Amino acid sequence: MPVKFIFKIPQMSVWMLLHQTYNSISRCEEALFAQFDLTARQHAILMAIKYIDAPANPTQIADWVDRNLNSITLIVDRMEKNGLVRRTRDPEDRRSFRLVVTEKGEEYLKRSAQEAITLVMRLLENLSEEELHVLQTLLEKVRLQAIQYRQKGQTLKEIIAREDPQTIHGFRAGKI
Repeated sequence: MPVKFIFKIPQMSVWMLLHQTYNSISRCEEALFAQFDLTARQHAILMAIKYIDAPANPTQIADWVDRNLNSITLIVDRMEKNGLVRRTRDPEDRRSFRLVVTEKGEEYLKRSAQEAITLVMRLLENLSEEELHVLQTLLEKVRLQAIQYRQKGQTLKEIIAREDPQTIHGFRAGKI
């Protein structure tokens, strides 16, 4: 059980709790996806390829899963070697490529997706609809502050304007 830290500054307590929550959720996901011979990141990449307005490229996937492009490329290399995804040349830009999920990848995704939804529902089942809405609002605020911190010089207004609530990095809301 993680240590409950007590700080005089409430921001530090919340910060530590965010980290511990993220780590606990990550462990749950890794244990779940290991049953399907996937990692949590591989599952996220399969989901991104499936739900990004096709065809998906590595940059879109990196944006969708909020990871750097280099780490996505390394994971995709392993996924391609394992037969989960296939690279195809982009007909509009021969230097670039698109990613598609193979039949094997579709099968892995199909088997793991329902269990992933069950995990999410189980971890959040003790929150009311109102609490979920409040939590979502608060986490979005923190996320936008972090994005603004990473992208120095841009205001929150510019960041929010760039992130259309209906389409985020090629992902159409409502597909999941």
